[in-house]
Amino acid sequence: MTWQWIGLTIFSLTLLPAGLAIATGRLPARLPARRRPPRAYGWAVLALYAAAPLNAIPRLTGAAPRVSLALTAIAGIVAVAGCLLAALASLRRAGDGTP
Repeated sequence: MTWQWIGLTIFSLTLLPAGLAIATGRLPARLPARRRPPRAYGWAVLALYAAAPLNAIPRLTGAAPRVSLALTAIAGIVAVAGCLLAALASLRRAGDGTP
């Protein structure tokens, strides 16, 4: 259980702020414009982040096994959606000719 809390804390401290910054377009000015990731990447990171609490919180709170299983399945679906969104954003960016 301690490792789940540690993992959830690490994900919350790294992926959540990064995903929010990219999704809202608030990136450091020193980052070159051609290297700035599109907002779709931010939403993909947020979807991948959402999988961690959806999986960990029911287990940590001692929820019923059916609830835990259902939320874990939803977390898997959200994670796959985030991966697909990142892949689509990558393909769209590759079509633009930007690095």
